[in-house]
Amino acid sequence: MSSYVISDIHGCYDELQKMLEKIQFGDGDTLICAGDYIDKGPKNADMLEWIMRAPANVILIRGNHDEDFVQNIEAMRIISYKMDLDVEDLKDTKVLYKSMSRLAGRDDSVRFDRCGTVNELIESGYTFSQLSAWAERIKHMPYYYDMDVNGRKCIVVHAGYIRKLDTPELKAKYSSREEFYMNARYDGYTVGGMCHSTIIAGHTPTVKEGEFAWNNGRVFRMYDKERDILFYDIDCGCWMRGTRKNARLACIRLEDEEVFYV
Repeated sequence: MSSYVISDIHGCYDELQKMLEKIQFGDGDTLICAGDYIDKGPKNADMLEWIMRAPANVILIRGNHDEDFVQNIEAMRIISYKMDLDVEDLKDTKVLYKSMSRLAGRDDSVRFDRCGTVNELIESGYTFSQLSAWAERIKHMPYYYDMDVNGRKCIVVHAGYIRKLDTPELKAKYSSREEFYMNARYDGYTVGGMCHSTIIAGHTPTVKEGEFAWNNGRVFRMYDKERDILFYDIDCGCWMRGTRKNARLACIRLEDEEVFYV
């Protein structure tokens, strides 16, 4: 019975399946997924179908790309109320998408389908009704998950964990703790965390030169001795494997901190 954490799958469904085979994931194990299931990779529909049928021993946490998907669908829903459309009809779904795209094109403040995933799904034959069901599932995902591992608190979050935004700088930068959980990068390591704990996150690819967590595509590990916080970044940029030779999918086993790669 082991606990594993994986993050930033980004539509790399085949790599996920290979990882589950590699770690021999079974009914007695627990898998915690730290968000960003879709966008950028080749099999977004397969990933969305997978999260819908994930068993009870798979814990799904929300990432910023998953949140974007929810916001995209909510924006389309608002537009749909003003139009006489059948959400079960593919043709009407395409009309709805085009209407939303035109609206976003006229307003620079509206961010809509920035990775093209919604359009990809619709062109693959999925209706607004199906998209809404996926979005509803994501809306019920928590922003972080905590557990005790070998007598030490372990927190799994997409980007960074913080108990409260307690400075003017943080309040100006992040509208809420939830935004910090999904979008923090360097802040997650310098002002985030919890004393005497282990924080496991993704979000910042370790395969990207110039990023503070760069580690040539391997899991990034940092220990804050003063606060006794052990940080891990396990986003090894799987979706970039076509352009970066060291990009891969990573998974960490919590009990002994062994890392697996695909």
